[in-house]
Amino acid sequence: MPDSYDLILRGGTVVNQDGAGARDVGITDGKITALGHLARASAGEVIDCTGLTILPGVIDTQVHFREPGMTHKEDLESGSRSAVLGGVTAVFEMPNTNPTTTSADALADKIARGRHRMHCDFAFFIGGTRENTNELPDLEQLPGCAGVKVFIGSSTGSLLVDDDDGVRRVLQVIRRRASFHSEDEFRLRERAHLRVAGDPRSHPVWRDELVALTSTKRLVTLARETGKRVHVLHITTKQEMAYLQNHRDVASVEVTPHHLTLEAPDCYERLGTFAQMNPPVRGGTHRAALWRALDQGLVDVLGSDHAPHTREEKEKTYPNTPSGMTGVQTLVPIMLDHVNAGRLSLQRFVDLTSAGPQRLFGIAGKGRIALGYDADLTVVDLKRRETITNEWMGSRAGWTPYHGQTVTGWPVGTVIRGRRVMWEGSFVTAAQGEPVRFLETLAGNA
Repeated sequence: MPDSYDLILRGGTVVNQDGAGARDVGITDGKITALGHLARASAGEVIDCTGLTILPGVIDTQVHFREPGMTHKEDLESGSRSAVLGGVTAVFEMPNTNPTTTSADALADKIARGRHRMHCDFAFFIGGTRENTNELPDLEQLPGCAGVKVFIGSSTGSLLVDDDDGVRRVLQVIRRRASFHSEDEFRLRERAHLRVAGDPRSHPVWRDELVALTSTKRLVTLARETGKRVHVLHITTKQEMAYLQNHRDVASVEVTPHHLTLEAPDCYERLGTFAQMNPPVRGGTHRAALWRALDQGLVDVLGSDHAPHTREEKEKTYPNTPSGMTGVQTLVPIMLDHVNAGRLSLQRFVDLTSAGPQRLFGIAGKGRIALGYDADLTVVDLKRRETITNEWMGSRAGWTPYHGQTVTGWPVGTVIRGRRVMWEGSFVTAAQGEPVRFLETLAGNA
């Protein structure tokens, strides 16, 4: 063990896959090179973490950063700035940009835009469409690709694959785990008349439980038929959770902080269309079912589904309003507040935000605090009380549904590959984001 390091985080409590305890963390060349008592060691920089808790870097596996094509809402720089301010060290970004991310050229363009311009590390999903199905086996193996994302519902144009034959063809050709927005487009069209003009409370009436359950059952049936792995994004219903517990061999499960935190009809009465999401925030029975599923180990990961729109867009009259809200920056403080309220343990939070993403997506060199891993660390103060405000948001959208909410537990620092990127709300180093590496795509992915 060397006695000199580039950086030492000293005096903190490390929470990891093996429990929690007082440990110093030694970092050299962007990697973790020592864990333990390093009082006698020297370093180019020493950070005093007394009273702080050091977590494996939080990985948000579902964000929409809107670039290219919709940069008036967000772009890769502003979205990643928001992520780092919230303690997030890596993000997986979605393909519904303009143009869509459905080709090798589009993926390469995003990677070029992100490298050393994004503040956190990143990967991009390839959108699965009817037109590019035959190319997906090659596309999903490209460096920087998080895998294939398919919209069974809630999309437009070529990104919408709403029929079983189309989904089956995608699953037949791919090798990696694919991620799905699971809502039944046919039922959505049939029920569109249930939307009440000016009343976002009708949003979950239109997009009811069967919209979600019907789609998820179709998806799991096709996954089993083809022998492929599927990741069902942002589950919202008790019915889906009851169904998925019997299909864990082929289906993994994501929930979001807003579906765990907000509740209908209150959220629509307080926030109006600023609470409008797809799939929608539902009532207390469903929220309680999500928490039970999380407690019972059915939930694999948390994703923020950060999907920003401008205030002007959200202030239009429902249903002529876009669905989506900011979330990447508030993922850590909102969930730490739940930890402090006793709804989940800190180790379970770590599993959902670092070990879980690593396990599901085969991330190389990230996801735990261990020798040889990237020195990605989320440093938090579990006792600190702060109030979330719109002014704190790094997102170009400039708003959060949690404005005015006081939480206990706060991100103090974000360390990425051994660089202290954010500390106490200030940026310490310039953007140096790099593509995340995956075990299934290591060839040619240096």
